Amino acid sequence: MRQSDWKVIRALPLFRDMAEANFDELVSAAFLQRFPQHVTLINEGGMPDFLHIVVEGSVELYGVHDHHETTLDIVRPVSTFILAAVIRDEVYLKSARTLTPSQILMIPAQTVRDVFDRDHAFARAIVNELAERYRSVVRSLKNEKLRTSAERLANWILSADAQQGHQRNIELAFEKRTLASSLGMTPENLSRNLALLAKYGVRSSGRDIIIEDSTALERFAKPNSLIDG
Repeated sequence: MRQSDWKVIRALPLFRDMAEANFDELVSAAFLQRFPQHVTLINEGGMPDFLHIVVEGSVELYGVHDHHETTLDIVRPVSTFILAAVIRDEVYLKSARTLTPSQILMIPAQTVRDVFDRDHAFARAIVNELAERYRSVVRSLKNEKLRTSAERLANWILSADAQQGHQRNIELAFEKRTLASSLGMTPENLSRNLALLAKYGVRSSGRDIIIEDSTALERFAKPNSLIDG
């Protein structure tokens, strides 16, 4: 990895305050790998060998049951994923695959646990990250149970637009069916909801979602900081 990449990793809340020697131990055990699109990185039910960090690209976390599959989260740089399984040394509850060509930093799980046992700052950071992941799950449950599918889509559009600098033109880096699954709806429902949102200032063109009237969209979406963060 480039020195600048290591600085980005070091600046993550998970690693920011840990002792330099312990960070160096994680770094020396880690390796960076490039993966093409649609490569499975881990399978639910398997034991964790590595802590994964998305450096470039995007990764889909998903679950499968009785021939049904659903998207649980989409991870973008620079973020870890499935930290809890690594720390507890228990089976993965999710699978993961690349949505786009990606660079993934992989730190051996045992090394992470060894450093966790002796670096108090690292341990506190892990507790904080797991707590935030729990709060994220609560927000996600509230979003799913308290909103219609059209409201979930409207709030996702507002959030994605904010992340992309309020350009009012969201370019999806993945297929719309993945977006539909992540929002708990079918691709057909997504199409119907996009058509419904047309009267609230939203237009869809291919993989682009354009906001033509953000005020009308916000009025319909009713964003809530206790759900949306």
